[in-house]
Amino acid sequence: MPTKPLVRAQQAFDEHRWEDAYSLLASAEAQSPLPPADLARLAMTAFLTGRDGESVEILTRAHHAFLAHHDAPGAARCAFWLSFTALNTGDISRSTGWIARARRVLDDGGHDCVERGYLLMPDVRRLVNQGDFAAGHAMCLEAAAIGERFGDADLIALARQGCGRALIRMGDIAQGSSLLDEVMVAVTADELSPAVSGIVYCSVIAACFEMFDIRRAREWTDALSDWCAAQPDLMPYRGSCLIQRAEIMRLRGVWPQALDEARRACEHLSKRPRQPELGAAFYQLGELHRVQGHLDEAEEAYRRASEVGRSPQPGLALVRLAQGKHEAATTAIARAVSEARDPRSRTILVAAQIEILLAAGDNAAAKSALDELVASASKIASPFLQAIVSTSSGAVSLAADDPEAALTSLHQARTLWRDLDAPYEAARCGLLIGLACRALRDTDGAQLELEAACRTFRQLGASLDVARIEALLSSSGASSAEPGGLTHREVEVLKLVASGKTNRAIAGALDISEKTVARHLSNIFTKLDLSSRAAATAYAFQHHLV
Repeated sequence: MPTKPLVRAQQAFDEHRWEDAYSLLASAEAQSPLPPADLARLAMTAFLTGRDGESVEILTRAHHAFLAHHDAPGAARCAFWLSFTALNTGDISRSTGWIARARRVLDDGGHDCVERGYLLMPDVRRLVNQGDFAAGHAMCLEAAAIGERFGDADLIALARQGCGRALIRMGDIAQGSSLLDEVMVAVTADELSPAVSGIVYCSVIAACFEMFDIRRAREWTDALSDWCAAQPDLMPYRGSCLIQRAEIMRLRGVWPQALDEARRACEHLSKRPRQPELGAAFYQLGELHRVQGHLDEAEEAYRRASEVGRSPQPGLALVRLAQGKHEAATTAIARAVSEARDPRSRTILVAAQIEILLAAGDNAAAKSALDELVASASKIASPFLQAIVSTSSGAVSLAADDPEAALTSLHQARTLWRDLDAPYEAARCGLLIGLACRALRDTDGAQLELEAACRTFRQLGASLDVARIEALLSSSGASSAEPGGLTHREVEVLKLVASGKTNRAIAGALDISEKTVARHLSNIFTKLDLSSRAAATAYAFQHHLV
């Protein structure tokens, strides 16, 4: 018969009062040795209250206690969780050792039990990390079948979320997403243990970000926030929740609150040793400082992220760009892109690379990077990803002196960003739209677009963007040094016309289309009141342009 403290501890455990459950179980153990099952429960409460080292020590004792009671499946389950903990802290050899021991314990007794399904899950993780998604998917199906045979909801959920993520990596986004949503029904219905619920929450939200499904990520992050809030004593998963909330808030333009969440994530994760999410927390902090124009603070946050294993790119390269260090930015982003293997990370890096290359004047390289971005986007039906592509496409067209094409892409991008409730990205499109209108001599349209973008940047607190637009608004859009109100590019075209080059040759020399050359010529003829190439050539010589 369980003692009264153990009954109270079980009640606290069932009610998710983790500190109370831990205190009661620890007090009971101090009086007399706990049974193996209660020892395992004490280890879980220690884990859920952030006592990681103590949890491992207690769980190891529970493993030996199960063995002493000739309960091989119980010992194997403890070994699985010890392996999982070691894997999350980067102790690969220790993790592998615990799985090997668990299998030997079960094999020695010839046990057919649900724990054999759990022991497949580390192999699934290894296969997926190696890129063998089909084999990982097949192993998840095997684990799910074992879970169903023994009626174990936790194993079924773990295996099915693994199936969903493998399907997404294999390109079956619809089926994979549907499977993840099904698993989340079990989580939100409180059908799973707390540890497995937290694992599934974090995995599913990570998958949403991986496939650029921001709406779904926002929905499940809100659910995770509510789940954490209902368990004030809960320590694991809270850091991931804060990071994801900070990223979503940054996208939505709620920057002060996002900054608070990112700082809380850094503080929370710094209290626990060897937390892999800490780098992501510092990176989000850097991103928030960067968009607000606090470049020194951003650089420090990226440095901290790098120290704990998270690449500081593309954020740090964009800081270098904002500092006017084009060569450093170009070099850093090129190296990061060359090393990127994860599709989502590479897409984000390539989008930043396009921005940096355009600022550095390397339009040809930017166009090549855009081609890769378009190819990546064709594999995933995502409004967020399409918004990135359309923004980059508009910027490349604008740099190539094709403002009509730029406007088409940029209007599409701005609509998508607005639908995603991303005001900063929408305002950046507005800035580019204003520049495209200016290139088309639509002065009023340019003024309206730039002023609207500037208002949004001021509301958000994007100081560098505000300064850039104010500089644009204070200029006339044409250099006073150029004759006849011609733009710099129109003067370049006029010089080449005067040197006898054809439209095709001019297009090749300036890396623009013949259609764009013809438009520039039309503008030149209109502004200078000329009617022929010969008259334009004479004008160029008269004004010492050649």
